[in-house]
Amino acid sequence: MCGIAGFYQCSDSKDTRLNILTKMLTRIKHRGPDQSGVYLSNKIGLGSVRLSIVDLETGTMPLSNEEESLWIVFNGEIFNHPELKEELVQKGHTFKTTSDTEVIVHLYQEYGPDFISQLNGQFAIAIWDTIKEELFLARDRVGIRPFFYTQVNGAFVFASEIKAFLEYPELNLKISSKALQEYFTFWTAIPPHTLFKDVYELKPGHSLIVNSGGIKESRYWKVPIYTPKRQFKGSLEEASEKLDAIFKDAVRIRLRADVPVAAYLSGGLDSSIITATIKEVSTNKLKTFSIGFNEKEFDESDYQQIAVDYFKTSHASIKSSYKDIARVFPDVIWHTEAPILRTSPAPMNLLAGLVQKNNIKVVVTGEGADEICGGYNIFKESKIRKFWSKDPTSNLRPLLLKKLYPYLPWMKSVNITALKLFFGYKLSDVKSPIYSHVLRWHNTAHITSYLSQKIKDKIKGNDPIDRLEKELVKKLNNVDSLSKAQWLEMCLFMSGYLLSSQGDRMAMAHSIEGRYPFLDHRIIDFCMQLPSEYKLKGLNEKYLLKKMMKGKLPEEIRNRPKQAYRSPIRSAFAQEGLPLYLKSLLEVEKIKEFGLFNENHVGNLLKKMRSNHPVSEIDNMAITGILSTQIVYDTFIKRSRGSIEDKDILQLDKVIIQ
Repeated sequence: MCGIAGFYQCSDSKDTRLNILTKMLTRIKHRGPDQSGVYLSNKIGLGSVRLSIVDLETGTMPLSNEEESLWIVFNGEIFNHPELKEELVQKGHTFKTTSDTEVIVHLYQEYGPDFISQLNGQFAIAIWDTIKEELFLARDRVGIRPFFYTQVNGAFVFASEIKAFLEYPELNLKISSKALQEYFTFWTAIPPHTLFKDVYELKPGHSLIVNSGGIKESRYWKVPIYTPKRQFKGSLEEASEKLDAIFKDAVRIRLRADVPVAAYLSGGLDSSIITATIKEVSTNKLKTFSIGFNEKEFDESDYQQIAVDYFKTSHASIKSSYKDIARVFPDVIWHTEAPILRTSPAPMNLLAGLVQKNNIKVVVTGEGADEICGGYNIFKESKIRKFWSKDPTSNLRPLLLKKLYPYLPWMKSVNITALKLFFGYKLSDVKSPIYSHVLRWHNTAHITSYLSQKIKDKIKGNDPIDRLEKELVKKLNNVDSLSKAQWLEMCLFMSGYLLSSQGDRMAMAHSIEGRYPFLDHRIIDFCMQLPSEYKLKGLNEKYLLKKMMKGKLPEEIRNRPKQAYRSPIRSAFAQEGLPLYLKSLLEVEKIKEFGLFNENHVGNLLKKMRSNHPVSEIDNMAITGILSTQIVYDTFIKRSRGSIEDKDILQLDKVIIQ
């Protein structure tokens, strides 16, 4: 895994451009501490920091084809590169390295931009064509690896992380009020927009061509949608056998590396499936990692131990306290580069630190299983609400909702009136393409009440939920309810929050590469073909996965109720010993200075959080969102982390100037 950065049509001198590019790479050197390099010509600058996993010795980037007419920097892994290389050799291509990076550049030479559909992997790619004088950029299908771009004084600038832009001259980041509203509604901005004005993400499954004629965007893949007539017609047994075969191959190719590959083992179904499959397809001793919590309501250590005893892995674990979460939170937000509404990324940051201490570079993990196999409570919630809508006056049907969230204290004692009031929003609007998520978004949007009047004036009249609903009416027409909900999770929440905040960013903060077998595009395509009852049978989530793993997992894990991954919020941010930096960002002076939030409303929220009064999930999300936004503003707008010192600037391993 790596980090990449570069620019096209920068008008500064070569020495200045080399200095700029080196500093951009220095900002993201955590993504690739092993090797670094740049390619520089009159029109282009390409840079890479490399975490060496495949071809440790000769894979340093930038790399070229034989004629040096194409140059590439690349962040990611192409898991089917041996098979692709074999085909290219048969077509007459010769290779200088054994890296997957060189395979990509030869594929581009052979097939042009259409080569991208042949890749099975996770990637952000930049290729400079010296003949055409154009830049080709691409991002993997579901957005596992990040890719951002902007334009400054006629130059096109790109990087794996936005913090690299802090080193580009005259590039001053500004918060987008509408994007902030979207974060406090959807948990993410709607791509290609980011929190920052005029900074864009390359959308998953898309590519760009940049040349003197401008920027041209193309889509090469999209999350598949199957109407009932086109769905899988085989039996449950046949579906289980087919999924098992694809999944084993997805895991097998994700074990390809020239360094040891480990796995996360959380005690849940998904990580246990991955561990079981690794043990099935590989004879190597497997090292696994997990994190627990000192606060019992969040802890899954008992299930983790059951899994470790069953699989007999070499296991390492740590415990996280609420103080740990507060301590690492500023670094977490420096790496997410966006507001978050949960503290869940913080323990993942701590876990990645444990992996790094054990000298492991690669972990296989279970992200994506809930999205594609029907695992989330929001899918069940939607199903119950739809059932309830057929008899809106029923006092029995809404009670089913109490079974979904036993971990929420207020749900244990809530009365039927409050239950109806909370979950009854737009209950009968079952034909809406966003029916499954409209309640979540409506409730989350209450956080916008904490915004300052200045921000509220800028977003006045803007309704992101209504706008998104209108955009999706045609796209999701004639699609079953579960598939609609899955599509929303995959196209919004998964890449925009889950993979960025908890996946790539927390792992790469510690130079760890995550690999995600459930997000193999073959598995996504097959699971989206399945009838909904194969994924969510009644209220039994991930039904097919559980059937597939019968006899291969401890029954306590295979049949355990779904437990959402959560971590402490109130105890972390309302504690007496809150770190001074976090405390200062919540004080009236900083709230007023930054101008994003209403200081009186924030003050009242803090009093509530620090009192003995019950707090809601919205309260918890609000304090997390406010604090994380304050950190983003302080580090990216106020640039409180300061400039890079000369002693910290990268010493490049490879410099090519033409």
